[in-house]
Amino acid sequence: MKIDSVLLNQLSAQAKSSPRLRMNYDLRNSPDDNSQRMLNAVEPGTQVPIHRHLKSSETIIILRGKFKELLFDDSGSIIECALLEEGGQCSAFQIPKNTWHSIEVLESGTVFCECKDGPYAPDRDDEFFSDLNKAL
Repeated sequence: MKIDSVLLNQLSAQAKSSPRLRMNYDLRNSPDDNSQRMLNAVEPGTQVPIHRHLKSSETIIILRGKFKELLFDDSGSIIECALLEEGGQCSAFQIPKNTWHSIEVLESGTVFCECKDGPYAPDRDDEFFSDLNKAL
């Protein structure tokens, strides 16, 4: 499978027309693949709740565009902000497991690759910080 500008353009077009202003593309070989690998097309204004992954770290790699990865402490204060930009100084970021995080999309057409361990199980593996989300 090629991950090329045709695929990225299609995915970005779907994100722009989505009410959530984002769209993902599953990169797993089959539903039995016990990993989480996906492309995420995101547009400015999308709302990604502050969350953490209890059982896995997360690796993100920017393919095009620009966004900020924000890390939070347990009180909701930003403890780190990384600017990921195609061709910029930072092109990938590793989020440790159990770390509160979210993104702020800065450029239309932004697409990144996201990888986590284990099968997707949002009711067991993710936790959302609703009090923090109300503050954003």
